[in-house]
Amino acid sequence: MKWETILYDKVGSVAKITLNRPDKRNAQNYRMIVELDQAMKEAEKDKEVRVIVLAGAGHSFSSGHDMSGMAPEGGMAGWRIGSEEHRDFEEKFFVGKCLYIRNLPKPTIAQVQGYCIAAGVMLASMCDLIVASEDALFSNMVGRMAASGTELLVEPWELGVRKAKEFLFTGDFIDAREAHRLGLVNRVVPREQLDEEVMGLANKIALMPPVALSYTKESLNRTQDIQGYTQSMFSHFNIHMLAHGSDETKAFIEGAISKGATGTKEFTELRDGKFKKT
Repeated sequence: MKWETILYDKVGSVAKITLNRPDKRNAQNYRMIVELDQAMKEAEKDKEVRVIVLAGAGHSFSSGHDMSGMAPEGGMAGWRIGSEEHRDFEEKFFVGKCLYIRNLPKPTIAQVQGYCIAAGVMLASMCDLIVASEDALFSNMVGRMAASGTELLVEPWELGVRKAKEFLFTGDFIDAREAHRLGLVNRVVPREQLDEEVMGLANKIALMPPVALSYTKESLNRTQDIQGYTQSMFSHFNIHMLAHGSDETKAFIEGAISKGATGTKEFTELRDGKFKKT
């Protein structure tokens, strides 16, 4: 298959899927999410693949969703924010595709460098393990846009509730060492060693008996689900959609349009400008 926004490589028993929009810091647009879903399914079906690595080309893993390129084929003309059509799209496209990655039976490793923001954090957290370079920076700034987190609220599960509140209430970055201390990240290595470290870990895991490994993963995920993981994700999604219709969100969107904040630089300034003084 010809990919436009990702790279798919098979190295022995490891499938490496790379987000490939480096000029956009791998912001996830509609095409990328579709191709990523297809690539994950291809890797799952390939019996030679034992482990899947998810990486990002260039400076950063992923800067989140590309707000200018998220419309499905046919567009969103006539859709009201928070409408039934809008809700169905987001639930299938974001929640469904992310949870598929979390639940597929093969071990997955996120290889994270540079910025890992909002939907980037959400995506990396769907992987079983995260290995980060020393220059990795994690944040979720969507609260600054009057939104209630990303589609999946992974932070309390990854950081603990107390730290998740600080992370989401401020939108501040945490670095790789702090992410490791909190349990979001498994390993932190120098940038130049990141690929070698990840592939070494992937090849080691690939030596494990695959059926036993898939059962172990299923059991670990079920342990989380008994504690309410999947239910909490859908519960938060309801809140996420409700927030879309708030006066605050409408005001932010109208402000962005009125100020011409259509480019990344202008939009970032509108979102983060007042926080630079704190």
